[in-house]
Amino acid sequence: MAESPRERALVKLRTPLEVRFKFLSKTRQEAEQEQVYEGTAPAISAQGCLLAGKIPKFDWLTDLLTQKMMLGINLLLPHDPDPIKVLGEVGWIERIDEATGRCQIGVTFKDIQAADRSKIFAHQVKAQLPSG
Repeated sequence: MAESPRERALVKLRTPLEVRFKFLSKTRQEAEQEQVYEGTAPAISAQGCLLAGKIPKFDWLTDLLTQKMMLGINLLLPHDPDPIKVLGEVGWIERIDEATGRCQIGVTFKDIQAADRSKIFAHQVKAQLPSG
């Protein structure tokens, strides 16, 4: 599949980052929101990432796409014991597998510490090096 214009700013990683995430909403209170989900970030930038993971309920799609529901994400950089914590909003969702709920989610970082943004940028640069 051809790369979309919205994915061009993201650096594709040879080894996707591990991520853990939760669904956050002020208007919904459902048991699935208490669960921490695991996924990967196969592409990332200092402004956002492509997240491959599960959406537990398809009726959340509208809330995700209208930013009524956000994602609390922990990015696990290799060789860094402290996860990078970000609040992200969903820009797009694609490739949904109806049987598993797994899909590709385009996330823009809305709340991230400057030092963590720098760590992501350094990781992004290292991923582009031949030895990366």
